[in-house]
Amino acid sequence: MKKLNRWFATFALTALSFGAQAQLLVGQTAGFTGPVGAGVKETTDGAKLYIEAVNAKGGVNGQKIELISLDDKFDPKQAGENARKLIEEQNVLALFLTRGTPHTEAILPHLDKHNVPLVGPSTGAMVLHLPVQKHVFNVRATYQREAEKAVAHLNSMGITRIAIVHADDSFGADGVAGAQKGLIAAKLQPSVLEKINRAKPDFGPITPKIVQTNTQAVIMVASGQAVVDGIKAFRAAGSAAQIVTLSNNASGGFIKSLGDNARGVIVTQVFPYERSIAFAFAMVKEAQEMAKAKGASDISPAMLEGFAAAKVLVEGLRRAGPKPTREKIQAALEGIRKLDLGGLEVSYSTEDHTGLDFADLSIIGTDGRFRR
Repeated sequence: MKKLNRWFATFALTALSFGAQAQLLVGQTAGFTGPVGAGVKETTDGAKLYIEAVNAKGGVNGQKIELISLDDKFDPKQAGENARKLIEEQNVLALFLTRGTPHTEAILPHLDKHNVPLVGPSTGAMVLHLPVQKHVFNVRATYQREAEKAVAHLNSMGITRIAIVHADDSFGADGVAGAQKGLIAAKLQPSVLEKINRAKPDFGPITPKIVQTNTQAVIMVASGQAVVDGIKAFRAAGSAAQIVTLSNNASGGFIKSLGDNARGVIVTQVFPYERSIAFAFAMVKEAQEMAKAKGASDISPAMLEGFAAAKVLVEGLRRAGPKPTREKIQAALEGIRKLDLGGLEVSYSTEDHTGLDFADLSIIGTDGRFRR
């Protein structure tokens, strides 16, 4: 009887060990609360759409993916600490879908120290593209690409007095660099160029300048609530300037936070039209069908970003084999060539972790939705 009990104990311990190994642990740190909370939730929901569909079919190489998400409250220091915990204490195989430029920069030392790949950071910062960050695998296009396209679009409409208002951080500087490229190409100078504190923006000193220069359009390189507050201040002062912001604000939550000021705001996009039916990319159709199966009536651009990033993550895990390690996933990702995400291809190598180059423009319509 004692031998039988010992056998059962050994069997249970072995089963427990096997069960633990059968989970593919992936870590995420992002601002689930704070100024970007709505967008973070939507991006993560999009990723979960795909991950849960993969798990429902048995996972990757017979192992299910477990996403461990920590809230960094959109604080770079907390993002770095969360990354350390996920890597050193939770022993995740990879990090995934971080949010914010300075926040992702705070994570880089932990990636390099432990050879952990990061897939699909939700930021288009050029600092994550050039020079190549060994452990960062970008999926979405850069902010510079978006901002440059936005200026070109405004100039094509005959708009010449263009202001740039940006967060005083690496994200803001990156967006300004792209906008300046567009302005130089159009042989223009910004009518106003001002920075705002990322945590506590004050539009008091900036608003009169927007009005006095009779600015026709304002490109706002900042996160959710700061853009909302800026638009409110400009409108209250009588400015009717066209507002343009970048894809970090391409969420349904951002539209809701704008309230009555939403209509007509231009938001750049880095994925195809999420509500297209007749001419939809295969990835869009796939996401629409999965969302419908979950009872969701619609998907947002932010959800598409998470969905695409999840497809890259899953492919990396699949190629890493039945016993993946951080090193194997790194090598697997760098071996991806022309991976079809559903109408968009992504490739990586040891010299190129750029990802996609897709950029487009949308405008918020009277129905409170993005239109293209």
